[in-house]
Amino acid sequence: MPALAALMNAAIGELQKPFLTVEQIASSRAIMGLDTQLIDDGTYFVVEQDGALAGCGGWSRRATLYGGDRSPGRDAALLDPAKDAARVRAMYTHPSFTRRGVGRLILMLCEDAARSEGFISVELMATMAGEPLYRACGFEAVEEVVDNRGGASVPLLRMRKAL
Repeated sequence: MPALAALMNAAIGELQKPFLTVEQIASSRAIMGLDTQLIDDGTYFVVEQDGALAGCGGWSRRATLYGGDRSPGRDAALLDPAKDAARVRAMYTHPSFTRRGVGRLILMLCEDAARSEGFISVELMATMAGEPLYRACGFEAVEEVVDNRGGASVPLLRMRKAL
């Protein structure tokens, strides 16, 4: 868990710099992070390269769209695969491993797992840094969102993809 938290902290701090102010990055840390429900559910993936954590991410059959253990407004209700989209959650790539296919691999694993449980679509809440990857992987924008819960306004983009 400490290693995952460190990876997430590095990803938020470095990969968001071209898109967010220092205040927005601090706010991002308050509204994002590790969601142990994904680990408990067995739907979280970790990618290692040469013994180093390269990235992590998962999917969920639960209603919460994004946020970590500390984020308010979480909802552990189970989704209905026939009508609800599975959630892709807590995607982070270590800054030393960007542009190497780590995010694409995790998305593929998430999509395959959700599909195997009967889901016909997936959705996620994208950061501005993550949006290009998600678009390249077939996700489409559904709604622009601004999250103020961490103290500063953080722009996010709700995205969806049919499986």
